[in-house]
Amino acid sequence: MAVRAQFENNNEIGVFAMLTNSYCLVAIGGSENFYSVFEAELKDVIPIVHTSIAGTRIIGRLCVGNRHGLLVPSTTTDQELQHLRNSLPDSVAIQRVEERLSALGNVIVCNDYVALVHPDIDRETEEIIADVLKVEVFRQTIADNVLVGSYCALSNQGGLVHPHTSIQDQDELSSLLQVPLVAGTVNRGSDVIGAGLLVNDWCAFAGLDTTATELSVIEGVFKLQDNGPSAIVEDMRDSLVDSMV
Repeated sequence: MAVRAQFENNNEIGVFAMLTNSYCLVAIGGSENFYSVFEAELKDVIPIVHTSIAGTRIIGRLCVGNRHGLLVPSTTTDQELQHLRNSLPDSVAIQRVEERLSALGNVIVCNDYVALVHPDIDRETEEIIADVLKVEVFRQTIADNVLVGSYCALSNQGGLVHPHTSIQDQDELSSLLQVPLVAGTVNRGSDVIGAGLLVNDWCAFAGLDTTATELSVIEGVFKLQDNGPSAIVEDMRDSLVDSMV
């Protein structure tokens, strides 16, 4: 199921929230509407933690995690770290990372098994990622962009990558990640996928501007619904209505 949401009139919801299979982080100080979208989908399944990182609300770009662990930048305060430790399941390891490229969400993208990272990330950081998140780590670019976390969204079911990613690159990444990949956009043509889309194995949240066609691509690649012929006809009808509005 893919749902649209907005954070204070901003469609880049991946900047203000982070989603994994075992927890969801949301920025503090948002509107009730924003939180209620997450609560409706996730409340009975995983904890939704309201937090800040380094005193800011751009938590989705500053930290990265999966069901095994969470990595936060060295600027995270002790109080924030303690709050996260108290709120997240005991099985989730939390680690501060001393890394020059401190917007971890922009330079790392991962699911529960594999992580793609910025080619210039520290060796030490690479080892911490492998250790805490229990993943295989690969240094990669996506469509010649080093900010892999900004231009890709990943779950254990599939991945959405920058629209200019060549078929050859998609095949290479797909074999590394062992999941199907599709090149696409969010928020009516935005290529910054990490900022506009949050996804785990059973649901996705996209910015409010995301069209019905984009949503159907997202639901298809992340296997969030049965994309039978009737569903595709529905999607086409929706996208026609979208383009008329």
